Amino acid sequence: MMELESLDYPSQVLQAKQRFGIIGNSPALMESIARAVRVAPIDLSVLVTGESGSGKEFFPKIIHGFSSRKHARYIAVNCGAIPEGTIDSELFGHEKGAFTGAVATRKGYFEEADGGTIFLDEVAELPLTTQARLLRVLESGEFIKVGSSTVQRANVRIVAATNVDMARAVAEGRFREDLYYRLSTVSISIPPLRDRGADIPLLARKFAADFAERYTMPRVTFDDTARQLFMAYRWPGNVRQLKNVVEQIALFHAGEDVDSGMLRSYLPGNGGSGLATVHAAGADNPHDYAVEREMLLGMIVRLQQQIDSLRDRLDRESSAHTPFIDTVETRDAGAAPSMPSSIVKFEPFCSPLRSVERDGASRDVDASVSPATLEETERETIRRALERNGGRRKATAAELNISERTLYRKIKEYGME
Repeated sequence: MMELESLDYPSQVLQAKQRFGIIGNSPALMESIARAVRVAPIDLSVLVTGESGSGKEFFPKIIHGFSSRKHARYIAVNCGAIPEGTIDSELFGHEKGAFTGAVATRKGYFEEADGGTIFLDEVAELPLTTQARLLRVLESGEFIKVGSSTVQRANVRIVAATNVDMARAVAEGRFREDLYYRLSTVSISIPPLRDRGADIPLLARKFAADFAERYTMPRVTFDDTARQLFMAYRWPGNVRQLKNVVEQIALFHAGEDVDSGMLRSYLPGNGGSGLATVHAAGADNPHDYAVEREMLLGMIVRLQQQIDSLRDRLDRESSAHTPFIDTVETRDAGAAPSMPSSIVKFEPFCSPLRSVERDGASRDVDASVSPATLEETERETIRRALERNGGRRKATAAELNISERTLYRKIKEYGME
C-alpha cells in the first residue's frame, strides 16, 4: 500500500470540514481529513476503514470534491443492502432478457458513473463472484453486462469503505486477497468517537442545536459533569449513537441544563457497561457485540416508556378538554384478522362482473381475466411498473412508493429475476 507523508494542509482541511459539515479538531481526525485531501487529486483507489457509525461516508465525498472528477457523477452504493442475486445487475447493468424480469436493457452504476466516482460502502459484503468482476474493473477498466458478451470500458474511480477486519476476512476466504490490495492502494483509517476526546462535547452541542432549530424547541445545554461523562463513555455506536442519545435528551428535556445524572439515565446500563476501560498493551480486544445489544435493548425499553408516558398525558388532556368523547375502541370478538400489508389494494372477485354497453344493455364479464388473488394482483402490478420504467428498479420502487429493498424482495419472491 502506498504510504502518504504526514503533511499539513490547514486551509484545505478547514475547507473540507466546513464544506462537508465535519465537527472536531482531534489530531487523528485531522490527519484522516488531510490524507483524504492529499490523495484526492491522484487517481488511486482508496479504502476507508473504521467502526460502524464513525463517519466513513464523509471521506469519499471529500476525495471526490477535491479531485478532477468533481464535476462528474458521484454514486454511493451500499453493497450490504443489495441482494446477492441482483448485485451484478445493479453494478454492471444487464441486457434485455438476461433473466426473468429483465424487460429492457439497463445501465449499471459503473456505466452511469463513467468519468466520476463510485463509493462502495460495506464492500466486504460483496459475494466472491462479484469481487472477481470488480477486480477486472480495477485492473483494466473493463466490464461485461449481465447477459451480454460485449466488453465495455468505464473510467471510474473507486472508493470503498468497510467496518470489517479485512485481514481476517482475507484469511477466512471471505474476501479476495488480490482485490483487497487493489482497493487499498491508499488506506484511510477513521478514528472511533471514544478516541476523539474533546470532539465529543462539540458534537453533542451541535446535535442539540440542530434538533432545537429543526423542531423549533428550546435548546438543551450540558453542564461540566455531563461533558466529562460524554468523554468518559466508550460510545460503541460512535457518532450515530451519540446523535441518538442527544436527540432523545433534546426532546424530553428541552430548555434544561442536563447534568451527568440525567445523561447517565440515557446510556445503556445507566452508563456503567459502556465506560472506557484501560486494556493491557498487546491484549486482544475483539469487538463486543453484547454491549451493542444491551444498548439497543435499553433504547427500546426507554422509548416504550416514553411512548407510554406521552400516551397517558394525551389521554389526560383529552379527558380534561373533551370529557364526553369516548376514547375507548372495541373490536368484535369475531372480527376477521387484518390482511397482510401489500403494495396494491385488492378486492376479491366473488361474482362475475357486469359491464354496461353503450346501448345500456349489460353483459357478464368473466372474472378470470383479472388476477384472482392478492399475490397475482401484486405480481402483475410489479411487472407492469417494471415495463413502464424500462426495467429500472429504482424508478419502479419510487412509482410504487416502496423501498428498493422491498422491491428486490418482491421480485425474488415472485420469481421475476
